[in-house]
Amino acid sequence: MPFNLRDTGATLWANSNKWQRYLIAGVIIVGAFALPLLEGTFLNTPRTPFVSVLFYPIGVYVLMALGLNVVVGKSGLLDLGYVAFYAVGAYTAGILSMHTKLNTWEILPVGIALAMLSGFVLGAAVLRLRGDYLAIVTLGFGEIIRITALNSSAVGGANGISNIPNPPTTFGFTFDLESDRNYYWVVLILIIITILIIRGLSARRPGRAWESIRQDEDVAELMGVNTYKYKLWAFVFGASVGGAAGVLFASKAMFIAPNIFNYNISILILAFVVFGGMGNIWGVVFGAVLLSYIPERIRFISEARMLIFGLVLIIMMNLRPDGLLPRKKREKIGIAGGEIK
Repeated sequence: MPFNLRDTGATLWANSNKWQRYLIAGVIIVGAFALPLLEGTFLNTPRTPFVSVLFYPIGVYVLMALGLNVVVGKSGLLDLGYVAFYAVGAYTAGILSMHTKLNTWEILPVGIALAMLSGFVLGAAVLRLRGDYLAIVTLGFGEIIRITALNSSAVGGANGISNIPNPPTTFGFTFDLESDRNYYWVVLILIIITILIIRGLSARRPGRAWESIRQDEDVAELMGVNTYKYKLWAFVFGASVGGAAGVLFASKAMFIAPNIFNYNISILILAFVVFGGMGNIWGVVFGAVLLSYIPERIRFISEARMLIFGLVLIIMMNLRPDGLLPRKKREKIGIAGGEIK
């Protein structure tokens, strides 16, 4: 029987008691926090130290992939405009830092709230659509946000917003252009919180509803699932994660412009989700880490690196069409009439 990493990990977890699971989770978390210590090893990228890419692109993209996974992987909704929520969070940080005295930590919940509002507005308008139609409309929404920023002098137009302040010193940790390690730890904390929330929702009514919608929306409706409400939940939650990523990115980069938030970002994040394994949290994390790191690791070959990046995607999708760590297929949705409202 061929070795299956997903099944092996699932078996190990299922056969562990509560304290053993805490120990496994603790080792993984400690290992993740210790990754900056690998700076100066073979993991260094040609042009930047390893710790520099841990926050961006790796950390930020993992966080965004987790948010999109709820929409695409958990609920089966094809969203090609996810970059819009990333832009909303980033521009919230830029605008509020210019016109108020709020710092990054105070702006963060505002950016999340505005991204959630954007997700609600978009979802309420388009979630009656399905499949390709939904994909086209969401792609258009992402472009609307970018073009609006491009043509609005109030947010800097094509020149964007510069001199966005870094977060203040917090608990003795400073945040400036040289504090890559501290930024990485912040985004790692957000990733852990996001994973815990997703796991909590997946084990409860929203998770069962998303599963049923992903498998067959018509059958879910016949079984009494309020599909529109739970699809809207998925959109709003995914948007909140994208908004948080945008705020952190803007505070670190200190500069944002419309061309940063083009549709290529949405396609890239979707590739992370598909490559890792739609619906599988750990698969998505693993896929996002690999596909964020590989282009940076082979940056020395210039533009040819994108050719290699594409070849890796093509080969892996042929060898493992369900992703590196595909979700465990369920034979039953596990709902009965009236159970999920």
